[in-house]
Amino acid sequence: MEESSNSSEKGFLLLGFADEPWLERILFIIILLLYIFNILGNTTIILVSCLVPKLHTPMYFFLSNLSCVDICFTTSVAPQLLVTMNKKEKSVSYDGCVAQLYVAMGLGSSECILLAVMAYDRYAAVCQPLQYTTIMHPQLCASLASIAWLSGLITSLIQCSLTVQLPLCGHRKLDHIFCEVPVLIKLACVDTTFNEVELFVASVIFLVVPVSLILVSYGFITKAVLRIKSAAGRWKVFGTCSSHLIVVIIFYGTIIFMYLQPAKSRSKKQGKFVSLFYTIVTPVLNPIIYTLRNKDVKGAWRTLVMRNGLTQKIYDLYV
Repeated sequence: MEESSNSSEKGFLLLGFADEPWLERILFIIILLLYIFNILGNTTIILVSCLVPKLHTPMYFFLSNLSCVDICFTTSVAPQLLVTMNKKEKSVSYDGCVAQLYVAMGLGSSECILLAVMAYDRYAAVCQPLQYTTIMHPQLCASLASIAWLSGLITSLIQCSLTVQLPLCGHRKLDHIFCEVPVLIKLACVDTTFNEVELFVASVIFLVVPVSLILVSYGFITKAVLRIKSAAGRWKVFGTCSSHLIVVIIFYGTIIFMYLQPAKSRSKKQGKFVSLFYTIVTPVLNPIIYTLRNKDVKGAWRTLVMRNGLTQKIYDLYV
């Protein structure tokens, strides 16, 4: 009993990249810069989507939700990771680790569903343009966004609650960059077959099913685009869709590698770098893909800053 409570009393040691100090210093700078870009880029999307009337459409409604998820998801990992990397004692409290476990799992799961919802929105816009406003009415958009947020909350409560109940028998060293379910399951000193099966089922629901729906949606989109007579129009849609697919492949691919691949078949260092991609890198790519390549967003931002006064707009929004 004394051994089992040792971890909750003393917390955990997040080893991260402590065995390679030179790599840790480089990654500290990279992660800090990416985190700053993440906050700035996604905050810009949220502000523009809220403040510009012509962007009050289903696409930008879901995009602002995605930006909010990305900010919160990365914030649940990056600040604590940066603090840990910058000190000799790589410790994190038990309560802090558990809180991170719940928050990161919930937000990551919500993003998986939200990306699938956005793919459906693009399918409706391209393949059903005449019925688009009827299909994607405000009530449906609000319901789909709510489902994405609530599904993440529910799976987090179930999966993380099962994980924190596992006895660790005094094991404190987490050879990872943050507190994550597969890593804590591996640390347990009892049979974890039930937890692994439950995690596999949840991973199929939140990873394999959304990816399949996204690929089917983009299959129909590709078929519809090929019927466009204008070559310029085809390349425009293909360029946008390919950019979106790159983000989807990186995000889902890295998470599938972490959650569906047997732990014994991957090295610990691979798991650390893979986790960096879906927690730090991908949330930065979203504003790049959806903002820098989007004339509507760039034009709306320029209008807000140069003509209407951004400060007054923000004031009017909240007061």
